[in-house]
Amino acid sequence: MNNNSPNLFQVNLPRFQSWLTIVAICLLLGSLGLGWLVKSALVIIGLAIITPIVGFLGFFWWLRRSIVEAECPVCSNPLQGINGSEIQCTNCGEILKVDRGQLVRDTPPDTIDVIAVEVIKD
Repeated sequence: MNNNSPNLFQVNLPRFQSWLTIVAICLLLGSLGLGWLVKSALVIIGLAIITPIVGFLGFFWWLRRSIVEAECPVCSNPLQGINGSEIQCTNCGEILKVDRGQLVRDTPPDTIDVIAVEVIKD
């Protein structure tokens, strides 16, 4: 036999042996009237594969909608926060609320916000 000739028609059975065994067992169970067992196993395997994928995609969808990137209204430092939470500015230390995609100062009611303006006399 020539060892240099290509083996185009040779099938490597050990590579497919485990798959063929699984298919044979499924066919045997189906012919015995236990096809429901095979179907339920396939459903469980499908759910075990699909559930983490759907959860992962759902988490990233929620994260994309909930993360807010904005500037601090006091010192204009760029910050990130999650909608509906409170964060503290890393630059000025002001406590801020993340509300509807914006950063808002968390001040008590009836507080008047005053901005100092320098007036230059001529």
